[in-house]
Amino acid sequence: MRSAKRLRRALAGVALLSMGLGIAACGARVDDEADAGAAAASCVDTSGDSVKIGFLNSRSGTMAISENTVYNSLAMAAEEINETGGVLGKQLEVVAEDGASEPTIFAEKAEKLIRADCVAAVFGGWTSSSRKAMLPVFESNDALLFYPVQYEGLESSENIFYSGATTNQQIVPALDYLKEQGATSLFLVGSDYVFPQTANKIIKAYAEANGIEILGEEYAPLGHTDFSTIVSKVRDAGADAVFNTLNGDSNVAFFKEYKSLGLTPDTMPVLSVSIAEEEVGGIGVDNIVGQPVAWNYYQTIDSPENAEFVAAFKARYGDDKVTSDPMEAAYTSLYLWKAMVEKADSFAVPDVQAAADGVTFDAPEGTVTVNGDNHHIAKTALIGKIGPDGLIYTEWSSGEPIEPDPYLESYPWASGLAG
Repeated sequence: MRSAKRLRRALAGVALLSMGLGIAACGARVDDEADAGAAAASCVDTSGDSVKIGFLNSRSGTMAISENTVYNSLAMAAEEINETGGVLGKQLEVVAEDGASEPTIFAEKAEKLIRADCVAAVFGGWTSSSRKAMLPVFESNDALLFYPVQYEGLESSENIFYSGATTNQQIVPALDYLKEQGATSLFLVGSDYVFPQTANKIIKAYAEANGIEILGEEYAPLGHTDFSTIVSKVRDAGADAVFNTLNGDSNVAFFKEYKSLGLTPDTMPVLSVSIAEEEVGGIGVDNIVGQPVAWNYYQTIDSPENAEFVAAFKARYGDDKVTSDPMEAAYTSLYLWKAMVEKADSFAVPDVQAAADGVTFDAPEGTVTVNGDNHHIAKTALIGKIGPDGLIYTEWSSGEPIEPDPYLESYPWASGLAG
């Protein structure tokens, strides 16, 4: 693993602002010496035949529509690992907590899992507000969080492994796709918190450099259900496409209103980056069929690894259940942690960090590889469209994994975005 000084870490203080909502946040780079020696001593017990790990997901609240399936995939991965001998011969003992869709609760539960339950690693989080609220907890305790969801980038921490996409693996390919489709104007709609605001800052920088006009930018609080005004503004603007960063059950109300005003994927497509197979059912297929989405995994991927994964998930949770990108990334993250621990021959955080670089896993999405410098993984970008059966079918692929570039350092138009 490269020198820890090269790891870019987010400013801990940003997460302590009220619930992380309404913050146009971006990551910052801090030398590790800034908090050297400040971490509390680990209480992880590896003396017995088991080791504790923590699952921290919103089992209630507005994000439960998305996060319950992540919890289910983590539980399946832990069960599979235990059935095949565990990690370094130790069975995984899961301690699960509900983040309740509130960033402050995520931070409190993370502290509990680390300090009281003495888990070796925590898996979970969804919104960027929840991640930023947890980040200083993990850094101050020198603990590990495996975060499974695509996010806005401009961040890295040696205490977080990001198994979801960073910006150049999802948002930038989505913009490239829209440009290839002839879009010269966009309307931006998002939830009012960190991810959409920062993502839209990046989108606007891309648009300026690529001759794309932004005709509107609207935000709604998480859980918001009245989109009549926003959708009317979208309709009246007449953009070539909408870039959607709404999260949670707000998407249900948005797409119902969108359809009710006669807007369709043909007249004005809505490209979403937070709607996967699980959310399609909640929104209603009739309200969203034909709309494009950007991810790195779909249930319809044709590979032996994915066929086995989908079959196992349905066998455990029911034939009517679907798989999705965030839950696949969560499932993958547990196997990546296992591989890191076994490469290090240790559960200790510094040993796992040192062993991380180059660790691979033949995931349902394809082979993924950990970048030890920024703790992200190489991922293949996919643009899909929602079919009448509620599944998502690939329309465009990057063809090979894209190396993670969380600070967009290889994109001249993004200069200065990271602050």
